[in-house]
Amino acid sequence: MLTPDTITLIAHVLLGSLAVLLGAIALGARKGRKVHVGAGRLFVVSMGIASVLGAVLGALKYETFWITFHAGILGATLVTSGVLAVRIHARGVKVWFKAIAVLNALNAVALFGAGWYATTLPDGHLFGFAAADYFFLFAMAAVVCGGDARMIFGAKISNKLRIAQHLLRMCIGFFIAAGSAFTGPGASAFPQAVRDSGLLSLPELTIVLLMLFWLWRTLRKARPVVATQ
Repeated sequence: MLTPDTITLIAHVLLGSLAVLLGAIALGARKGRKVHVGAGRLFVVSMGIASVLGAVLGALKYETFWITFHAGILGATLVTSGVLAVRIHARGVKVWFKAIAVLNALNAVALFGAGWYATTLPDGHLFGFAAADYFFLFAMAAVVCGGDARMIFGAKISNKLRIAQHLLRMCIGFFIAAGSAFTGPGASAFPQAVRDSGLLSLPELTIVLLMLFWLWRTLRKARPVVATQ
């Protein structure tokens, strides 16, 4: 008989796998077109739910999944703020954006604290994960914190900044999903020879390179600056 924990884990894995597929379609499709928009919306839903389930698993099984709690919060805040970023000028959106930014900042502080505490332990691991793993997630959350500050406290927000923040957050969220599937826990589904070959790192590298490319394409374009509401 399946336990609630097992059901949650299965749902987390299935939705995470779906998010990887949809993220690949959205990232590869021509931006702004129907395929990109449709796949992007489904990616947000699947990634968001998978992230929340991951956070729940991390809280319930903290002895082995604690880092998943933080990764889940990070993934959920990334896709949510990514959607809000492109709508930042709409009425009431900035209030929600600020709330998500606070949650991300708290998670970043907790990740740094967990990483620092892990360094004080004899084996340098906290609940089975190395200090470097916590610091890596902290670095991603900190990058987003910088963008949050710019979006919240900036006197003016250009269209290209708005879109760049959307791209950044979605791509980092996609990176987390792909990492979980290919080089994280999901790697166990692949033969040992494939794991040892280094091929499973290629999806993450591809996402980073495409993210940098699209950020460059977006930020180099001259776009009108729109005052914040």
